[in-house]
Amino acid sequence: MTAPLMTSQLRFAPALGEWVAQHLAQGQAPSALVDAMRERQVAPAAAQAIVDAFVQARERGLPFPVDTVAVDTVAPAARLAEGPVVETHDRRIRVAMRTDAPLLAVLQDVLDAAECEALIALARPRLKPSTLVDPMSGRDVASGLRSSLGMFFRPAETPLIARLDRRLAELMGLPVSHGEGLQLLHYPVGAGSAPHFDFLQPSNDANRASIARSGQRISTLVCYLNDVAGGGETDFPQRSWQVTPQCGNAVYFEYDGLDERSLHASRPVLAGEKWVATKWMRERPFVSL
Repeated sequence: MTAPLMTSQLRFAPALGEWVAQHLAQGQAPSALVDAMRERQVAPAAAQAIVDAFVQARERGLPFPVDTVAVDTVAPAARLAEGPVVETHDRRIRVAMRTDAPLLAVLQDVLDAAECEALIALARPRLKPSTLVDPMSGRDVASGLRSSLGMFFRPAETPLIARLDRRLAELMGLPVSHGEGLQLLHYPVGAGSAPHFDFLQPSNDANRASIARSGQRISTLVCYLNDVAGGGETDFPQRSWQVTPQCGNAVYFEYDGLDERSLHASRPVLAGEKWVATKWMRERPFVSL
């Protein structure tokens, strides 16, 4: 059976679009532009899609894209195992619900209460204002889009982190080496995050270099480390889904092809506080700077 196609939106810097339009007008061959973009660490599929969109617009007498092109890709096989339970080396994790296109699942018993408490205790003295990856510079910057505090553990930094790195990788269906370091976030009352994507925008040198080293981010696992007294839901606005934080549970989602239906946010905490641990997986083994 032929795998179904999925359409996603690929974003790029307007300056890149101006460069493509200028060189096409000067008579440059589209294949040469694709090669030049690949030399600058733009993913091959992304480079081809951007140039194809400009060529098609020129042939049809349509305006050139500004910062987004539509891309048809083959829908990938989900990495989360089928069935009501996912077995890891040390835990049986229950699947409370799942939906496809792209896959999203709510999972139970990913962490136990003692593990949640230990992660919070390890993270608390290292918290700093959370950052987001600036799509233009690729640098981690403090942002009004997120009002939490956060920190990162190094892979296998402690025996606890090493055990969790292995468990979460097995749950997400990829080798441990493909995982970024576990991130801890703390949201006090009033804190949340605006809608955003977890995949890297190939719109700056830093992101393109990271993608070249390790591949694109392809899946996220958000583990809840405490019960939240009010608010703090993980919101997927394009899917009309909200996941309520419960200690030890998690929400898992995939976004191959930069699927914009993975747009998500943390709704503001209305009472109490919210702690989460997030694991991101890459297409290839993760290599940090």
